[in-house]
Amino acid sequence: MSLDLLFQPFTIKNLTLPNRLVMAPMTRSFSPGGIPTDEVAAYYRRRAEADVGLIVTEGTVVDRPAARNDENVPIFYGDALPAWKKVVDEVHAAGGHIAPQIWHVGSARGQGADWKPFGKVDSPSGMTAPDKVKFEPMTEEDIADTISAFEKSAGHARELGFDAVEIHGAHGYLIDQFMWDGLNRRDDRWGGKTLSERSRFAIEVIKAVRRGIGEDIPLIMRLSQWKQQDYTVQMAKTPDEMAAWLQPMAEAGVDVFHCSQRRFWEPEFEGSDLNFAGWAKKLTAKPTITVGSVGLDGEFLASLTKGEGAHKSDLNELLRRLEREEFDLVAVGRALLADPQWASKVKAGKFDETVDFDRKHMMNLY
Repeated sequence: MSLDLLFQPFTIKNLTLPNRLVMAPMTRSFSPGGIPTDEVAAYYRRRAEADVGLIVTEGTVVDRPAARNDENVPIFYGDALPAWKKVVDEVHAAGGHIAPQIWHVGSARGQGADWKPFGKVDSPSGMTAPDKVKFEPMTEEDIADTISAFEKSAGHARELGFDAVEIHGAHGYLIDQFMWDGLNRRDDRWGGKTLSERSRFAIEVIKAVRRGIGEDIPLIMRLSQWKQQDYTVQMAKTPDEMAAWLQPMAEAGVDVFHCSQRRFWEPEFEGSDLNFAGWAKKLTAKPTITVGSVGLDGEFLASLTKGEGAHKSDLNELLRRLEREEFDLVAVGRALLADPQWASKVKAGKFDETVDFDRKHMMNLY
């Protein structure tokens, strides 16, 4: 099957990408004190120079006291903004396009046993995992201030010249915690028995980010069924439940759904081989990004938790699904972490020359 499918242009709102390849957001923790360095800017530029259509940055947090759980995770406000401007300029100088992923970790676990929150921890019900209460639930004031913080970061993205913005609503972090009944036990308007009811916080964040970036800049929403607290969770168990979850987000301002799976080829529901991105596109008529072990034979959680590497794997199944328009864009994570030239090598038909992923690639900014 022709690799040309991956290198067709794609337009959404005011943004035209040269191809369908997206650099997936990957936390790197190489920004001391939350400020991206020149090395961070060079790291992103290398991918832009090598045919990545859109770069989505690592998660970068909004202005809330405990929005991050690692002091080397970048912030997206204050003193970090000039550094982010340099990142944007470097990527644009290389002919690339870039979106920040704006984020709040909520009550997700820290990076080590000695982790101490930077301030009051935000979470819907004070839980770190189902039935494990550790913090106080967010107040109405906390919720309003957090939504405002997302809007302000979105405005910064527009001012700095980013090409799109992605909201991190996946993987058991704050926005996802509100949507998941395992961590949201609230009995006010921010809770609810149904997934669509518990999505109120996400909807309000989407509306706030849309206000911050305006109508012309594409807004991407990253979602997942699985959580870092429980890999087996499936919040939307049927297509109808998924439609009730995603359609209000589309109406609130989402232009593209970034659908996180551990393995992109796995079907989302019985009776169909459509993956998460495929169902999201079918149910909302919005473009989608697929992600999950693209180009590799091992899934990423094994890399993170067990230190396992992964070898290159052919792209035939990815191309088959792209050809039938199951999704529109393809996010690549570890393969691009290991090999900045991955996209260029694929474009040139030199897939065999791409680099296998090893845990060592997480230790440096290649």
